[in-house]
Amino acid sequence: MGTVMSTRRGLLRGAVPAALAAPMLWTRRAAAAQQLMVRTPGGAFDEVKKRTVYAPFQEMTGIEIVPVPSTAAKLLAMFKAGQVDIDVIDTGDDSLLDLEHAGALEAIPYKDFKYTNPDDIDPSVRMEHQVGSFVYAFVNGFNTTVYPVGKEPKTWAEFWDIKAFPGPRTLADMASGAPNLEIALIADGVPMDKVYPIDIERAFRSLSRIRPAVPKFWDTGALSAQMLSNREAVLAVIWNTRVQVAAAGGAPVAPQWNQNQVLAQAYGITKGTPKLDAGVRFIDYSLSPAVQARWLGAYKAIPVNQQAYAHTAPELMDPQTNLPWTRSKGFRNDIRWWSANRAKVGAHWNRWVLQ
Repeated sequence: MGTVMSTRRGLLRGAVPAALAAPMLWTRRAAAAQQLMVRTPGGAFDEVKKRTVYAPFQEMTGIEIVPVPSTAAKLLAMFKAGQVDIDVIDTGDDSLLDLEHAGALEAIPYKDFKYTNPDDIDPSVRMEHQVGSFVYAFVNGFNTTVYPVGKEPKTWAEFWDIKAFPGPRTLADMASGAPNLEIALIADGVPMDKVYPIDIERAFRSLSRIRPAVPKFWDTGALSAQMLSNREAVLAVIWNTRVQVAAAGGAPVAPQWNQNQVLAQAYGITKGTPKLDAGVRFIDYSLSPAVQARWLGAYKAIPVNQQAYAHTAPELMDPQTNLPWTRSKGFRNDIRWWSANRAKVGAHWNRWVLQ
């Protein structure tokens, strides 16, 4: 998984207090409130972000954030049809790479940032047409009323073992952005550092083995957490953020971090939006050290602004190594492989899911 975490860790020590104390530079506009349409994953994501980012941003700038839940596939289809009315896209970095290749994104004008020093953003997620907002992971989520902590599957091979660990599972649908081919390969014996390039046929054969235990594949993070919380699925390939927000709300769920797949959420600006200035303000604000600390402390994800790294939630740290679980037990998602192969995987998925 490389240097996503390692480069950040050494740069943060001793820098956070001064950064968090820095005054905000934008001032509230005197004009009437402007609305900024932002594609988001919806559900708990927006519930946390509303109080930690959206509302404070509106109070400071007068710009109202209007979340618009949408899948990555729908976004690309809308753009190709010329019917996009979204200004900022908040989604996975792999989906944004697809949109960039389709010509759907503006370049990020880092020189215009005033809240955030672009040099403080992890270089691995600071790209020309997108910028990361936090790091998270696919983990094995489990319902603790069925599998108490310590009794859950510890590997993906065990997750795939329906006899030893009975009960319904849920995994990602193609409509979520991508199915869990990497995890299917690891369950089939492929080492984490040998997953790419993905053997698509082998991955789908592995998925076929677990499919009898999958009543439904999830297409949104909200659905995955709901299924795990109400025991429609007792085990889930799920984003750690969704598990931990659900657990904080009282749901009987927990994450198992071994063999996690490291992902990045990111921002892009829709090509041709008339609200470019407002979009840049919003992205700049959300990447600032104080906002990253407040937001991601609540959402249980790892900041991309290195000045906020010390405020990572303790449950995201491996106590044996004092490193984030994403570094100690994970592997990095290869968005370039997915960009080159998503259509092929989608076609295979459409055939497979109807069998």
